[in-house]
Amino acid sequence: MTSEATHRTRVRPAPEPPSPASVDSRRLLGSEGQLLIEHRGRLYQLRETRNGKLILTG
Repeated sequence: MTSEATHRTRVRPAPEPPSPASVDSRRLLGSEGQLLIEHRGRLYQLRETRNGKLILTG
């Protein structure tokens, strides 16, 4: 006695991708308003502009 119900496989939903980390820019930039980042052997500068925007230069 085989029924369709005994041969069904359960499909699991795909796991949710992890959320990216969130950090307040003031913690990163500090009182100087800038942060140096080393990435793959190169040095980059993240800083806040006079208009309150962020700019990354390398």
